[in-house]
Amino acid sequence: MRIAIGVSYDGSPFEGWQSQPSGRTVQDHLESALAQISGEPVRIAGAGRTDSGVHAVAQVAHFDTGADRPESAWVRGVNAKLPDEIAVQWALPVQGDFHARFSAFERSYRYVLYNHPVRPGIASRHAGWFHRPLDVEAMRFAADVLVGEHDFSAFRSSECQAKSPVRQLHRAEVTRRGPWVLFDFTANAFLHHMVRNLVGCLVYVGKGGHPPQWLGEVLEGRDRKAAAPTMAAAGLYLTGVRYPANWQLPDFARMMPFGFGEDS
Repeated sequence: MRIAIGVSYDGSPFEGWQSQPSGRTVQDHLESALAQISGEPVRIAGAGRTDSGVHAVAQVAHFDTGADRPESAWVRGVNAKLPDEIAVQWALPVQGDFHARFSAFERSYRYVLYNHPVRPGIASRHAGWFHRPLDVEAMRFAADVLVGEHDFSAFRSSECQAKSPVRQLHRAEVTRRGPWVLFDFTANAFLHHMVRNLVGCLVYVGKGGHPPQWLGEVLEGRDRKAAAPTMAAAGLYLTGVRYPANWQLPDFARMMPFGFGEDS
């Protein structure tokens, strides 16, 4: 039997999503908890491999099991075995050809930036921070050039293992809510560090370090060295993964911090 699960987590205490020898990843904790409920070893596959310190409000994963358990066992039972920072939101039996990663056709991320002269205290693990004023209109203008199918080599990390740097970016939006600046991106898929590198370049534009058209030049140049530094992981959230309607996966509850809904 194949089970799909929806997972949310605060990535601060963990070494990312993907299993590591240390056992201190989200995947490691989930597999341990699922094994305790199923009574057998369990391996899971996720829709996206978030980095150390990155959060998720709408991660999707799947696993195979021979155990016959009610759906509530895969939610409340598993949650009782998990650290407080990880919670299964829903569970659903699916057909064997469903794959959390390969069946998805779109993913969304949000970067939350606290734009204030003084760094945040309470949000230090859940938001990035930039101390100088930012021109949101300039950043919006710069972000427009990113939408569409492009080679995003200038925004991928040196450790990126993707076979192709070409991605289809469907959405790149910048919004200010008081001292908070929200960066929302939706694409068919993302490269390693792509969102954090895009935000770094937009911040450079916003602070007046470069004109908006500079971002297009960096995109066309395909040289990571020409782009801005990578932003801190703390501000990044996986906010959505979309699948064809035939899978009928449940919706996630809205749970973005700071009162900002995923669709705002």
